[in-house]
Amino acid sequence: MTRIALSTDRRTLLRGAAATTLLTALIGPNLAAAAVTLPIVAEAVPLKDVRLLPSPYLSAVEANTKYLMFLSPDRLLHNYHKFAGLPVKGEIYGGWESDTIAGEALGHYLSALSLMYAQTGNPECVTRINYIIAELEKVQAAHGDGYAAGFMRKRKDASIVDGKEIFPEIMAGDIRSAGFDLNGCWVPFYNWHKLFAGLMDAQTYAGIDRGIPVAVALGGYIEKVFAALDDAQVQKVLDCEHGGINESFAELYTRTKDPRWLALSERLYHKRMLDPLAAKEDKLANNHANTQVPKLIGLARLYEITRKSQYQTASGFFWERVVNHHSFVIGGNADREYFFEPDTVSAHLTEQTCESCNTYNMMKLTRHLYSWSPDASWFDYYERAHLNHMLAHQNPATGMFTYMMPLMSGTAREFSEPENSFWCCVLSGIETHSKHGDSIYWQQDKTLFVNLFIPSKVEWTAQKAAFELTTKYPYEGAVALKLSKLSGAKTFTVAVRIPAWAKGHTLMVNGKPALAKTDKGYALITRKWTAGDVVTLDLPLELRFETTAGNDTVVALLRGPMVLAADLGAADKPWEGDAPALVGSDLLGSFTPVSLTEAVYQSKGIGRPGDMTFRPFYSQYERRTAVYFNRYNDAEWAEAQVAYRAEQARLKDLANRSVDVMHLGEMQPERDHNLTTGGNSYPVVYRGRNGRDARTGGFFAFDLKVSKDNKDAKNDPGPLVLQATYWGSEFNRSFTIEIDGTVIAHERLSGRQPGAWVDVAYPIPHDLTRGKTKVNVRFNPQEGKTAGPVFGVRLFTTAPATKTT
Repeated sequence: MTRIALSTDRRTLLRGAAATTLLTALIGPNLAAAAVTLPIVAEAVPLKDVRLLPSPYLSAVEANTKYLMFLSPDRLLHNYHKFAGLPVKGEIYGGWESDTIAGEALGHYLSALSLMYAQTGNPECVTRINYIIAELEKVQAAHGDGYAAGFMRKRKDASIVDGKEIFPEIMAGDIRSAGFDLNGCWVPFYNWHKLFAGLMDAQTYAGIDRGIPVAVALGGYIEKVFAALDDAQVQKVLDCEHGGINESFAELYTRTKDPRWLALSERLYHKRMLDPLAAKEDKLANNHANTQVPKLIGLARLYEITRKSQYQTASGFFWERVVNHHSFVIGGNADREYFFEPDTVSAHLTEQTCESCNTYNMMKLTRHLYSWSPDASWFDYYERAHLNHMLAHQNPATGMFTYMMPLMSGTAREFSEPENSFWCCVLSGIETHSKHGDSIYWQQDKTLFVNLFIPSKVEWTAQKAAFELTTKYPYEGAVALKLSKLSGAKTFTVAVRIPAWAKGHTLMVNGKPALAKTDKGYALITRKWTAGDVVTLDLPLELRFETTAGNDTVVALLRGPMVLAADLGAADKPWEGDAPALVGSDLLGSFTPVSLTEAVYQSKGIGRPGDMTFRPFYSQYERRTAVYFNRYNDAEWAEAQVAYRAEQARLKDLANRSVDVMHLGEMQPERDHNLTTGGNSYPVVYRGRNGRDARTGGFFAFDLKVSKDNKDAKNDPGPLVLQATYWGSEFNRSFTIEIDGTVIAHERLSGRQPGAWVDVAYPIPHDLTRGKTKVNVRFNPQEGKTAGPVFGVRLFTTAPATKTT
């Protein structure tokens, strides 16, 4: 994607990154002198003062409203009531709400209701918020110590109990912390971060203060837990995903002014991840992505409170690295939820790209950074992610959400179920689609910023003015901003964002060229305004390619801010074949419009294996798509075909020598090969391949034939080789491989061949197969490690000796 320059000096952040053409005109009687400059800080116009007009964004809000009203507060409160010894009023939901992370949804739901009330004024949202907080007051009264939670704990005997029992262990120094598990409980502090956010969002967006005493009482319980720990023990706890619990206490400080909460917020600083970022070191690879983003949002909030420069540096550096070096064209990041090495995007085009929570949180971080130093480039990223990922995240026909946003060619989105999912991305989704108006307009002093071109109305109370923005953008480039209400005449500035991709634009006021000074990507229109004035902006929506970070041969097609994707057919129909490519000397010139108003294009003569129809990526909810393409000229394509045919010949030879093949992760092959598992072993899917892993305490084992006919042990094929397939970027995996109880290999996967499939051959001592019809193969993880994932196992004969003449 387009690189975005970044400096962490708040007055020069992103200066000049979105330079635009300066439009000049004669100074008329109503035009002020162009001495105005962009304010050095900004704040969003309150969400309650923005109302959406018909557009895909309003459709998303309406679909989300239906889902919020469908959900039952009592079902979300199930475990809160149960563990407090109170009568349960609703059946627990399925999916994650029935797992040890249970209770997380309630905090998100409070936030979503609060945001939806501000966005729409729906009074039922307030009714539900007040009911939930009243029930939480009862929960805390029953516990008697400020505790309130719904999460559960899985004991070593696999029994499921109230998660509260982990905290006396932790306070006693018995801390068993892993990436997502703390003493048998799934991310409890992450869970609480969401509950704190919901209670405080109720105050911010719905004016309901009664949740703050609940937050203070819960904060007191958590404060006692950490007070029992030394600094090293705190760091061990923080090694388990904890969301933005630092932000929770920073926010609690701003609302109570009690310094104990600020002290606790700063103590919950995860040194392993945050110190390198403060030192401007990118050590993100192989770390879970969404575990990190909320920590940086917390640091950003702490910077706003304390003005400590290291917090600003870390959050700004993180944003720049993620956006410019770890992100896909739609604004999302990560593969299988983890950051990869910087500038290796093209090696990670899979069905598990772009966890939706990550983008939701990156957009929140962007808002913080933008507020410190307004520059249009921040919103070039925000708009990209908002349009191409967040609008794609929810199917407006059903109101359901995706977890991953797959970018591998031929994949389709998988959507949640209303009562049996409750993934983190469902829960961030109900927040995202409650607040599509929250970043359109920003303000400072006498300047109104217009950052997003979304049809809407806004009350600018600081100037007692109202505006109405109408447009069919991004399908059409015309935007009109009408000053619909103003008492008398007033002088102020309207700052209109000019996107960095817009090569030329037209800006008018009342049909005449505007006198617009440009600064940091904005056209600044300063004049004496009167009701009825209209600003019009016309942006050219031309096709362009963007290359992936680190690989100029892999490209995506965009029109204005909108990513276009090839339509490869219905999601409910299978798709097989190689990823499509683009071949020719003038690729952009070979696209012809089918419908400009719907942004539909057809490739002509350049598609391989055939030409394709391109449509907006976000809107292809129930289609299989291709977003990225290898591009070739004719000579490069011919060379690529030769290499492809050679690989096919190699695979054919290997198939001819194969005695048996095990397709792990597939039900029938696993049954046919007598698969057995113990403890933690799970099927996985990655890059279109099925596989299986085993985690600490688990294993998986299966039978393989030793001879093709599997009937006569005397039919000895000779020495055999076991081949296992891994993804070459796997890191920190350690396990043994056994044949009939004998270890033949101790494998350690540590990034053997990043970005590629790796076939590893393990010669089997002939004595282990001689005279047998089958053998049992077993993968055993080492303590604290994972075996695999393994994406298929093959048993084959050694290559025949080369004949000499």
